[in-house]
Amino acid sequence: MADSDSYVKWAAALLGTLPPEAGATLLIVETRGTVSAAQQKAALHGSGLESTRVRRIEYTQLAEVLQKEAPDAVLLAARGPVVRVLARVVAALDPRPVLVTGLPGISIPATTAALIHRTQCDLFVLHSHAEVQSFVELARFRQMTQRFALARLPFLAQLGDADATPTTDRTDLVFASQAIVPRERADRRRVVEMLVRAAIANPDRRVVLKERAVKGELQTHRQKDALPDLLARLGPVPPNLVVSTAPMSRALESAEGLVTVSSTAALEAVARGIPIIALDTFGVSPEMINPVFVGSGLFGSEDDVVARNFRHPSDEWLRSTYFHAPVDDDWVAQIAELVALRRAGSLPVKPARVRRGGVVRDAWERKLALGHHDRTVSGIAVVAVGIPLRVVVRLARRATAPFRDTSPA
Repeated sequence: MADSDSYVKWAAALLGTLPPEAGATLLIVETRGTVSAAQQKAALHGSGLESTRVRRIEYTQLAEVLQKEAPDAVLLAARGPVVRVLARVVAALDPRPVLVTGLPGISIPATTAALIHRTQCDLFVLHSHAEVQSFVELARFRQMTQRFALARLPFLAQLGDADATPTTDRTDLVFASQAIVPRERADRRRVVEMLVRAAIANPDRRVVLKERAVKGELQTHRQKDALPDLLARLGPVPPNLVVSTAPMSRALESAEGLVTVSSTAALEAVARGIPIIALDTFGVSPEMINPVFVGSGLFGSEDDVVARNFRHPSDEWLRSTYFHAPVDDDWVAQIAELVALRRAGSLPVKPARVRRGGVVRDAWERKLALGHHDRTVSGIAVVAVGIPLRVVVRLARRATAPFRDTSPA
């Protein structure tokens, strides 16, 4: 089950690596962040999952559909708060399916929130040895019980090893946009100004601003200051600077090189033998989601982008990150082991994390995750009461902030 653009793409590609006898089906659940029809088509492009195995359903249909399908395992592919809501529905089935979850791209550094939201899941799929180690250490530190599995990023598994040789007719500079990286408007404006300079520097070669969605479409992360909007405010731009919402796989077919701050598209490009610039203008930090590129040799400046000084990653970095040997993958074997336990009636219980508020808190979380797709009486009631109350609490905190005792305890 998936909802937003990046998770639909990830789930479809991951299921697409399974053999046909696995009987994989992708349910796109209507939430407040669900893909549009155009985004869905782009996300499924090249996934390996047949379109006949994909359908959209409402949250209200979920329990009935799951009862009819009777799956051995369910992959919950969504942002953490949505996973919490969907997991409650799946866990209520008898017998309960194996609950699998994961993250759709670069997941270093590990975060406590990612673990907390997925507490009820039996297996957490990650995509590099470094990611698994990072999450294992964090779970141990937080005294949380979670089982992790390794799967090569499905987009990379489909492309094979990173030894492809791009053809010489690729001339585009492709910039992979991200909704929240960088976050500040001034920084995002600096990105589009850089792209304009790059286009002017090579007027006979295209600069492609690759967006995940057209204006008005939702993404996994809420976007402010969309790059195309900032670009439009600059006035006339060079004709060789274009905006594209085509699938990334298609954009890379004509790419001379790819530029990004920290998009997973960098890994797709590496797998195709396309050189990269990981833009370090805004620093290297967890907020930029780019510490994973340390030691790769991919970092570069704005001047490098304008000059198209693309680079390939080091062999050592490749081995230690997302390009591990396929034989290391154990996610399918771990699911099979858990399914065997389920069929034997021995699947351990994975209770949800207890949070204050009980059923009221559950209704609030469901309404926030589903938006207008939650038509339950409890969902309407908690919004009617909860939102005004939330505003009052925030105003009270602001009013009392100057008078709080901030002296050391």
